[in-house]
Amino acid sequence: MKLYKYILSGLLAISLVACDKKLDFDPAQSIKEDLALATDANVKSVLLGAYDALALDGLFGGNTMRDAELAGADGEIRWVGTFEGPGDVFSHAMIAGNADAENMWLDAYNTINICNNVLDALAVVNADDQDQVEGEALFIRSMAYFQLVRFYGQSYEAGGGNTQAGVPIVLRPTRGIDESSQVPRNSVEECYTQIVTDLTRAKGLLPEDNGTQAGKHTAAALLARVYLQMGRFADARDQANEVIGSGLFSLVPNYANLWNNEDNSPEDIYAVQISNQDFVEATMTIFYSVPAFGGRDGDIEIEQKHLDLYDPSDERLALYFEANSGVMYTGKWRDQYKNQPVIRLAEMYLIRAECNARLGTSIGASVDDDYNAIHTRAGLSPKNGVTLDDILLERRLELAHEGHRIHDVKRLKGAVDGLPYDDDKLLYPIPAREMEANKNLVQNPGY
Repeated sequence: MKLYKYILSGLLAISLVACDKKLDFDPAQSIKEDLALATDANVKSVLLGAYDALALDGLFGGNTMRDAELAGADGEIRWVGTFEGPGDVFSHAMIAGNADAENMWLDAYNTINICNNVLDALAVVNADDQDQVEGEALFIRSMAYFQLVRFYGQSYEAGGGNTQAGVPIVLRPTRGIDESSQVPRNSVEECYTQIVTDLTRAKGLLPEDNGTQAGKHTAAALLARVYLQMGRFADARDQANEVIGSGLFSLVPNYANLWNNEDNSPEDIYAVQISNQDFVEATMTIFYSVPAFGGRDGDIEIEQKHLDLYDPSDERLALYFEANSGVMYTGKWRDQYKNQPVIRLAEMYLIRAECNARLGTSIGASVDDDYNAIHTRAGLSPKNGVTLDDILLERRLELAHEGHRIHDVKRLKGAVDGLPYDDDKLLYPIPAREMEANKNLVQNPGY
């Protein structure tokens, strides 16, 4: 079911105040709001607007997922498009005026501010619905903050103080701009603490099943992803185990059936809903696909270095397709106006397997069983004595081109294109317009 189609064109015109990204120099984390949140129906409409905002191109419309792969390409994919923003992400040559860095910041803080307005107006929501409305707003806000801190802040260091600069945390709606709007950057530790706090509360408030919107297990799945990034392996394992054990989701027998769908598959825990009647642009299709399927120009090519990682009999390999004189493309984002999976059940199996392997435990299932659930689904023979390296490779193949690569490089302390995981060139710059608007912001090194 498409939920976000014919609503809020007027409210979005109000809430997305920063649509004039060149002339409006109020700090994006303090975007002015003038929403008439006086009724139950209006608050719920604005909440749906927060889902729409989360699906803008600067967030999960696709740009942040695309850029996570471009930044971590390391010879496995190649950018051949003409757009400078993603091209500079790919070549690790961003400047403070990079359009992708600016777009993500603006869209994320617009989303956060819509959520803050909803949370501030809970008193007018029908009593029976307040928990759910609050939980959904907290979940959406957490999604935005998690993307922000991973792109603009240095990697979370398990066991460290994590005093490195993250992003500004704003938890109240801003309806006027004054000196208090000049919010400084919080630390990475503070950002992750807020994300975990919000998601934990959201999980306790949300219903078990909430259709294509966030439910209890959607929050748990995002918590599993956050805890994994933090190196909190027991917590990540337990959240993933809850999601798997809920019975609400199931692995799709045929891997190819996960992609290019008009409706969520049984494996989708959270997906961006897209149709040809939506204002959302599916930027993964625009840049990963080719004109015959609604793509732009085949801007992201799959290199042989990546294809060589697969066993020749791996059914996931068959999803790649050839076009443009022998160039290979991923079929995950082939077709226009199809849903974009963001969190899948397969990821939960791989998180549980990785964490059990690291901790020497077998919570929920053995390491071998979880690994083989994904491995055999790809048409491969089951394996005994699965190692951590096996799991990490399986994760790399299963979740390829879905927005995980640079974040995995960072949490695993790897390198990309000769740059160590904590190199300043792997950070987004704080947008130049934000530095001009907010005197309390500190730029990332190198910009």
